[in-house]
Amino acid sequence: MLYVVPTPIGHLDDITLRALRVLSEVDLILCEDTRTSRVLLNHHGIGTALKAFHMFNEHQQLNNCLSLLKQGRSIALISDAGTPGISDPGFLLVREAAREGIKYTCLPGATAIIPALVLSAFPSDCFRFIGFLPHKKGRQKAIEELSQDPQTLVVYESPHRLIKLLEALSETIPDRSIAVVREISKTFESVVRGTVMEVKAHFSSMPPKGELVVIISSV
Repeated sequence: MLYVVPTPIGHLDDITLRALRVLSEVDLILCEDTRTSRVLLNHHGIGTALKAFHMFNEHQQLNNCLSLLKQGRSIALISDAGTPGISDPGFLLVREAAREGIKYTCLPGATAIIPALVLSAFPSDCFRFIGFLPHKKGRQKAIEELSQDPQTLVVYESPHRLIKLLEALSETIPDRSIAVVREISKTFESVVRGTVMEVKAHFSSMPPKGELVVIISSV
């Protein structure tokens, strides 16, 4: 049985009782970084074996993981934070498990999308999740497409690329409202709201740090 298990995006206690039980009972936990995941497991007194499974080795590890599952072993798949498969490794293993007829499930739990959307205070009855934009090739085209989309948009972005994103948006939708939600569920959680130009001015004087979600309000 393969379990896809969401893990906290901030506070280590933001995890369900069922997730803790599964992580305690499975034979193996696949994770992005064993050091990061061990902090979470130690916090909750879980000693299950860990094995690295990330974007750089998932193709090499795939057949071995599928073999273990076919042998009846139970495996939990986690990421450093949030739900695996949502802008994180996981899709490949889940897809192949489905193709091979291996039983699998995904537990409900933490993801940055919904808390950020709610914290933005923008309309959420209809929204589009973008995830991470391309780093180089196709990035400008993707940003231009965003500016033409009337829905509320949810974008993941890294601190060192935020200003460049805001600069690009200021050329196409300077007066559209946005919110930058930072460090969700952590000590320094914050929400900066305003027009693209106003938010750009804020972060130009106060360089962003931590995990970021950018919400662009609907038209």
